[in-house]
Amino acid sequence: MWGEGPRAEIAPMRLDETDQRLIAALRRDGRAAVSDLAVQLGLSRATVRARIERLVARGEIEGFTVQTRSDAALAPVRGLMMLAIEGRGTERVMSRLLGLPQVQAVHTTNGQWDLIVEIGARGLPELDETLLAIRRIEGVSRSETNLQLSTRKPAARL
Repeated sequence: MWGEGPRAEIAPMRLDETDQRLIAALRRDGRAAVSDLAVQLGLSRATVRARIERLVARGEIEGFTVQTRSDAALAPVRGLMMLAIEGRGTERVMSRLLGLPQVQAVHTTNGQWDLIVEIGARGLPELDETLLAIRRIEGVSRSETNLQLSTRKPAARL
């Protein structure tokens, strides 16, 4: 199975758009069947399996996991980044964003901003690095970031 056994230290690889889309799909559902991923991405099952195995072997995918309520504790510095995108590059920019481990979600929106990005980081230095990486993505023309200071949620409804 993926991720078993020792992994050789290999330099980070450059992810192509297909790898980024695959990682984004696995983020949405880490338990997705290879056949479902193949249909979703328009690839053969063998190609999807080979790409996953390569991403794991190269260390781009470090594992598959479940998210719980306490996951927010692992990334206590949270923010919302609003992005303006040049031209028709929204899908390409979204694909790149979803390949960043600190990106929790990407929302399309109307009005002044094209995208709202939810970011979670372990600390301010990691948040700063993430913001810089996002601003460097080709097609991002403007941005504004707000830190989340506290979060309140409604009580469970019956």
